[in-house]
This record gives sequence, structure tokens and C-alpha cells, in this order.
Amino acid sequence: METRRRSLVKALVWQGFGLVSMLIVGWLVTGSAFVAGGLALANMAVGFVCYLLHERLWAQISWGKLRGNDAQTR
Repeated sequence: METRRRSLVKALVWQGFGLVSMLIVGWLVTGSAFVAGGLALANMAVGFVCYLLHERLWAQISWGKLRGNDAQTR
């Protein structure tokens, strides 16, 4: 299981990529950097919370994880 801090950093990095890509797509579609920025920020806020909850939920699920000797033999 990973730490909450690791989950938080992963979520921040992922959202940084999402912010830039949404800003570019929004600007290309709307032609407005202001509207694109608003869309990108809204998307980032929602996506950040969803991603963080998703990561923490999956951290609690043991299915598919290798442990101890299993990890060394595969």
C-alpha cells in the first residue's frame, strides 16, 4: 500500500498534465484563452478529487497485488 503523500503527489502530477492538455484543447475549440483556462481549471478540480479517491480506493483492494515471495518469483 502506498502512502497518502505518494497518492497526493501522483494526483498533482497527473492533474498538471491534464491541465495543460485541457487548456490546449479548450483554446483550440473555443479560440479563447480565458474560456479555455476556466474549463481547464474546472476540469482539474473535479479530476483531482476523482483521481485521488480512485487511487485511495484501489490501494485498499488486494486483488492483483504481489506480496513477498510472489513478487520475487514473477
